[in-house]
Parts: sequence; C-alpha cells; structure tokens
Amino acid sequence: MNMYYSNDFKVGLKILFEKKPFCIESVEFVKPGKGRAFSRVKLRNLLNNQLIEKTFRTTDYLLSADVIDVKLTYIYHDSQYWYFMDPVYFNQFVLNKFIMGEKYKWIIEGKNYLITLWNNLPISIILDNFVVFKVISILSEKELSNNLFIDNKYNFCKLHTGTILKVPVFIKIGDMIKVDTRTGEYDSRFKK
Repeated sequence: MNMYYSNDFKVGLKILFEKKPFCIESVEFVKPGKGRAFSRVKLRNLLNNQLIEKTFRTTDYLLSADVIDVKLTYIYHDSQYWYFMDPVYFNQFVLNKFIMGEKYKWIIEGKNYLITLWNNLPISIILDNFVVFKVISILSEKELSNNLFIDNKYNFCKLHTGTILKVPVFIKIGDMIKVDTRTGEYDSRFKK
C-alpha cells in the first residue's frame, strides 16, 4: 500500500480513512498568515456515498485503498441481487439492493458496466450518463398508481426494462428515447 501525505492529495485519489475506502473529491491547500499550513479535503465514502469534509496537517498521511474499477457484463437479476460477469475470466460478482440503489432501473442485460471492487468485493457501480431505451407501451390512467397523473403535456411510458418514465406526449410505442441516468428523466428522442 502506498502512503500519501496531505500535500500529495489530489482529486480522484482513493485512500483508506478510518479503515474504509474513500475517494478525494476536492482538495484546498490553506496557508494562513499565522500557524501551520493544512489541507481542507472533501472525501466521498465509497461504501455508502456519504460526503465528509476533513482537515489534514501537512505531516498527516493516509494509505491508498485497495480499490480497482473493472468492466463487468450485466447478466441477470433475481429478487434481491444483480449478477455481473467478468468477460475475460468469467468470474461472477453479485451486487445487492444497497449497492444498486435506484440504478437498477437503468441497466441493460448484456451491457458492460464499470464496477468498483474493494478487497475483491463490489462496492459501487458507475453508469453511463445517458442510456437509450425502447418504449414498449404508453400507460393509461387506469394503469397508473394514485401518485402519478396524466396531463396534456406528458404521458407515462413503460420501457423494455420494465421501468415507468414520464415522457412528452409525442413519444409513441416503439420509439427509442435517451434517458439521463443521473436524474432519471427523459432527455430526448434517440435518432439512429
């Protein structure tokens, strides 16, 4: 494991802090008029996605985290787990509901995804910012739950993955649409 002093910190560096893997999101070196210099660092916990801010003196150091990003192919899911396979060595990795969160709505069978492994266990999944889906049906008012409603500008459609999405009224069955996975919203109609 490498050792990084606070003046070596940079954005994107993956380190161990309090025995957990973190990624550095921002670093600000501060040299006050009086006293010693320090670094103000924002750290993202890779296990629960929590953002914290810490201050480190120039003599403080952290160890590098044994974290790697690998491309894995999504193969299937059951009621609680999503299964991914390494296309080279055919090892399977399992992601649970906590790791997937709401991202399960935007994954497509047979597609490669970047999975972060810590000590050879998956801890997060990184999606493309935009994904293309096929609309398989436009839902009627009877098919919608009570908290969803149709107005004259939007409809709700069902995608080929089973996800229900709010789309403009001009979207029809069979259209390919681009969805922003960061917001979970319709972005545009996809043209080949």
